[in-house]
Amino acid sequence: GEYWKRFKTSSNQSVVLQVINLGLLLSGALVAYKIMSFVTQAESPIVVVLSESMEPTIRRGDLLFLSNYKTPYTTGDIVVYLIPGREVPIVHRVIKLHDNETDSDPKILTKGDNNFADDIQLYEGRRWLTRDLIVGKAYLVVPYAGMLTIWLNDYPPLKFALLGSMSLFALLTD
Repeated sequence: GEYWKRFKTSSNQSVVLQVINLGLLLSGALVAYKIMSFVTQAESPIVVVLSESMEPTIRRGDLLFLSNYKTPYTTGDIVVYLIPGREVPIVHRVIKLHDNETDSDPKILTKGDNNFADDIQLYEGRRWLTRDLIVGKAYLVVPYAGMLTIWLNDYPPLKFALLGSMSLFALLTD
């Protein structure tokens, strides 16, 4: 009893409550991401565009919302794909479809709007992309919403400065 009364009146209570609030905020964000992943059927339902290969349609730093429903792809769709062994997914447009009567899974050829050539060189020996390599199809673009992510990756000291200032702010405010 006495310990709890002292704890209630101390600043320790404030720090603990702030840590709990931060944990709840992060947990809520993770749950929202997982729900979004489930609803869109995309393992990664949100992607930040890292290159200029799709300009002027999509710019570096734009945030893409993806779905991966089993709907047919059409020429002109913007898809995100990941080649095994590569770390970074690629955002490009479907420029050609190759349907095979014996296979219900269409073969896809992509190209960046700002690139001269198609993506065959990126496919690492494949001639076409298959559905299993597609992370998702873009259904919403939020311009420049992912720039903070790019800045934090391009300038690591900025990451530490931001984390430090957020921590300091959390500790010093009531």
